[in-house]
Amino acid sequence: MAERESDRGTVTAELAIGLPVVVLVLVAVLTLAAASTAQMRALDAARAGARAVAIGEPESAVAAAVAQVGGPEAEMSLVHEGEWARVTVVRPVAGGWLSGPLRATGTAVTWVEP
Repeated sequence: MAERESDRGTVTAELAIGLPVVVLVLVAVLTLAAASTAQMRALDAARAGARAVAIGEPESAVAAAVAQVGGPEAEMSLVHEGEWARVTVVRPVAGGWLSGPLRATGTAVTWVEP
């Protein structure tokens, strides 16, 4: 009987140590998934903007294409470099409390039709 009483509380202690580790790993996995999704959306939005620039659309139409693909929180910058145009899209990784410092960036370069 003395052996059983010395083991009392070990499951509680293991749970108290193990549960925060499991939660931390889960948050890390979910953050990586959100970052991957945001990166793909930013890159797709930059490509859509670059296609619009390539066919001669005005900057307002380019911004509309970027917002449609990248979401309303996507920020676009357009730089013309001679015959080339560079569209860069930056958007937050996820909404809510996670969106603070984490940002995803996508860039696409296109040749502008004469």
